[in-house]
Amino acid sequence: MEKIGAYTCNYSLIIVFLIYILSCRVSEGSSIGVNWGTMAKHQLPPESVVQMMKDNGFGKVKLFEADDKILQALAGTDIEVMIAIPNYMLEQMSQDPDAAASWVEANLTAYSDSGGVNIRYVAVGNEPFLTTYNGSYLHTTLPALKNMQEAINHAGLGSQVKATVPFNADVYNSPDSNQVPSAGDFRPEIRDLTIEIVQYLYSNDAPFVVNIYPFLSLYGNVYFPLDYAFFDGSNKPIRDGDLVYTNVFDANFDTLVSSLSKAGYPDMKITIGEVGWPTDGDKHASIQYAKRFNQGMIQHALSGKGTPARKGKIDVYLFSLIDEDAKSIAPGSFERHWGIFEFDGKPKYELDLSGLQENKGLVAVDGVRYMHKRWCVLNPLVKELEDLARNIDYACSLSDCTALGYGSSCNNLSVQGNASYAFNMYYQFNNQNDWDCDFSGLAMITDEDPSDDKCRFPVMIAYGHSLVRQHMKLVNILLAILEGCIVFLLLVS
Repeated sequence: MEKIGAYTCNYSLIIVFLIYILSCRVSEGSSIGVNWGTMAKHQLPPESVVQMMKDNGFGKVKLFEADDKILQALAGTDIEVMIAIPNYMLEQMSQDPDAAASWVEANLTAYSDSGGVNIRYVAVGNEPFLTTYNGSYLHTTLPALKNMQEAINHAGLGSQVKATVPFNADVYNSPDSNQVPSAGDFRPEIRDLTIEIVQYLYSNDAPFVVNIYPFLSLYGNVYFPLDYAFFDGSNKPIRDGDLVYTNVFDANFDTLVSSLSKAGYPDMKITIGEVGWPTDGDKHASIQYAKRFNQGMIQHALSGKGTPARKGKIDVYLFSLIDEDAKSIAPGSFERHWGIFEFDGKPKYELDLSGLQENKGLVAVDGVRYMHKRWCVLNPLVKELEDLARNIDYACSLSDCTALGYGSSCNNLSVQGNASYAFNMYYQFNNQNDWDCDFSGLAMITDEDPSDDKCRFPVMIAYGHSLVRQHMKLVNILLAILEGCIVFLLLVS
């Protein structure tokens, strides 16, 4: 019996050891987060997206606003959540502590019970000091941050939930013409205010959150060296004293490290709130480049090598989870194509989130339901095309034609193909209503897919009002048939 007991003990130790090893691997993989935006015309059910995140091993998610359906779907999972307060709410939060308390009650306390949502951070605003905002939020961000953290503390959640501010990387710059990271400092006009925020964050053990986009360095400068935007490039490195930089992400990150050091906070925790690469809408926005960058980013972040000025793993939220076809394209057409997944939850490319180079594929959203396989295209029999350009412009202004732009996936189409693509996007955006495929008599509905090997003509997912509308259309048809049968029987009798 003693021998059996010894074997039992040994087996128990082995099981405990295996569980420990597995938990270590899960924790390593879960250090990669992702941004989940919802500016899309047809959205997937939140519970399906959350299940997909779990299937793929995303350990953290950043939300841009408090969405009850999404928070309910996240309840009971181990996914760590950063939930944001939109910029338009900053003024109210800065002036009214009770508004902050009410927000905390509705969006934190309500989900803090056992089996609730694992909320770790509250993002106060989103890039509020962005230069294009012209100082609109300079006077409200810090007061809103303080009121929010104090409301969190008052609710008894201060030890587990920290308020922070996601900044754009333009809050710091390098005055040296050589752009070496060690010359970096916060922008002069906002330096004092930014340091006040840093002091407050540091005192609450909250991280400095910054969004870094190497793609935008390439997009905004035709002379920017392509390889320097990636982690595996062979471009000539940049030397900063004894430090060597082979990619722009590290240089940008260490410019922030230098800025924080000059402010007296060399060991300030840094979180990358957004980083990624789009797949369409520009000549450099492609699936190949997105996979190359994001896989390199994941391996770099999890390797523990860090950057030349700061070693260790890098806390990262990839941007973004799913394409958003209703986002503003003022910065560029690529804005609607940052997703690792298509609008319908299909992965665009393989991505190993563990950083172990295991060449893993991603799991798609399960059980997606689509509208009917119908497309709206230019009628080939129409000869009078003088109104074609006007109708294309109209269709694109109320849908998403970013794939037609220069260097984009559908840039290969003819004029007729452009018209069909535009008409179809408008038709799909409006849930395949027959009356939305007319365009002054230029269009027709077809059940033949007009896609080619480069350009995909999508059929939208059928959730929410679009699915209800299709069901109602079917119900109306059946009712009409039934009414006709009743009339026929009455006449016969």
